[in-house]
Amino acid sequence: MNKLVVTPFIEKKIKKGVQLLDAHDFEGLSIDNQLVEVFSTAQQFLGVAYLSRQNKGIGWFLSHQSITLNDAYFKMLFKKAKEERSYYFQSDLITAFRVFNQDGDNFGGLTIDLYGDYAVFSWYNQFVYQLKEIIISAFKAIYPDIKGAYEKNRFKGLENDSAHLYGQEAPETFTILENGVSYQVFLNKGLMTGIFLDQHDVREALTTHLASGKKILNLFSYTAAFSVAASMGGALETTSVDLANRSKEMSEAHFKANHLDTSNHRFIVMDVFSFFKYAKRHHLSYDVIIIDPPSFAKNKKKVFSVAKDYHQLINQSLDLLEDDGLIIASTNAANLSLTQFKKELEKGFGNQKHTYESLYRLPSDFKINKNDERSNYLKVFTIKVNK
Repeated sequence: MNKLVVTPFIEKKIKKGVQLLDAHDFEGLSIDNQLVEVFSTAQQFLGVAYLSRQNKGIGWFLSHQSITLNDAYFKMLFKKAKEERSYYFQSDLITAFRVFNQDGDNFGGLTIDLYGDYAVFSWYNQFVYQLKEIIISAFKAIYPDIKGAYEKNRFKGLENDSAHLYGQEAPETFTILENGVSYQVFLNKGLMTGIFLDQHDVREALTTHLASGKKILNLFSYTAAFSVAASMGGALETTSVDLANRSKEMSEAHFKANHLDTSNHRFIVMDVFSFFKYAKRHHLSYDVIIIDPPSFAKNKKKVFSVAKDYHQLINQSLDLLEDDGLIIASTNAANLSLTQFKKELEKGFGNQKHTYESLYRLPSDFKINKNDERSNYLKVFTIKVNK
């Protein structure tokens, strides 16, 4: 095993409990896709890490002790992770949730989600991908009742980003339950599955108390899962806006899965900024506006970045909001801290009076590394606007 000597700065981060290894901390590093023993400049053994380049960092610290990445090691990790999610396994109201979440479960570069009887493995780098046979074997031992599994390859270098992995193949589309609401999902059409599982708690709030008797606008709606939750929560009407043509058909599928009449629910295929202009021309207004953009997006006219442009979404939304309306502002950008996100929101509100009512972070199945704020990437504010 190669030896990696780290600076006092990196040593301090490791001892604090940070597991993600940042690329800018390791300039000129030639080691890749292998385990390393980590030492301080004073030659103190700090533990074991692996190096493998991915979108987020160049590797992960794994343990302060010597370890062997074998079947027994992964069985131990999966068993512990399963025990910590006992609530989800015992609930009749939810059948899709995360059972393993990177550094929250002490092994960065891997996530595993359950969708009913099927598992979805996401590999974030080449090193973890190379271990997949061992990982799958250990997973099968802990989850013998899972009928089949799929993989999502979230790093460059492979031909396919999605594939059937083992066992029975899932139907092309099927329904899962969350908070008692049905959603239609698909497991082998690229990286997406039809729903973002990290938004459990926000959808539950829409179902229980945020949407009753309200007119809802859902921007960057994808498959309109927020709109379905709001409808099940008693919304008078919903409008779901997304630029992708396929979003309309997939959105309608969620409504059909819950036997909802769609006569009061609109699905608009349009760029969000174009929709703002359209809505103002037609004097449209809403009680609740949900804003959940991708961290980075690009179309023919505009490049959008959450870190720089979110304030524009807030500012434009204010003109469409009813008196004492609610904005649900969400981002999953890990590189944007909670403080930075709030500053961007404040820039959008300007002099408009508003009150922050609640903050949602990742749900409990998305276990986080409490020593690294980036691990808790989801940030969702509900904000009352006092007109």
